[in-house]
Amino acid sequence: MIIDGKKYKYRMNNEDFHCALDVTMRFIGGKWKAVVIWYLRKEKKRFGELKSHIPDITDKMLSLQLKALEQDGIVSRKVYAQVPPKVEYQLTEEGASLIPIVEAIAQWGRTKAETEGRLVLDE
Repeated sequence: MIIDGKKYKYRMNNEDFHCALDVTMRFIGGKWKAVVIWYLRKEKKRFGELKSHIPDITDKMLSLQLKALEQDGIVSRKVYAQVPPKVEYQLTEEGASLIPIVEAIAQWGRTKAETEGRLVLDE
């Protein structure tokens, strides 16, 4: 980014980012991360619950996205010592701070879709 004619960048954890939006998109960008955050925004969920809300995601991709979000401090994973194992995912405090951003993105998408398309039943 250019500030007062000088070129700057953000450096975090040995990664360089050219602007603040670049930082944000590093954590929520891609096809699935924001969607996972969307479905965790109100309550914790188990893997199967998330999968049922996002039927187009593969098990492997959901697992990878949850691991990445956990590693980034956006999602926490709680394992219960029982048989069969029970694992729940929920947003961390930092993850919850993304809710207004994700909701604003969703509202923009809803308006765009309703203006240029229509809601149809997925059969």
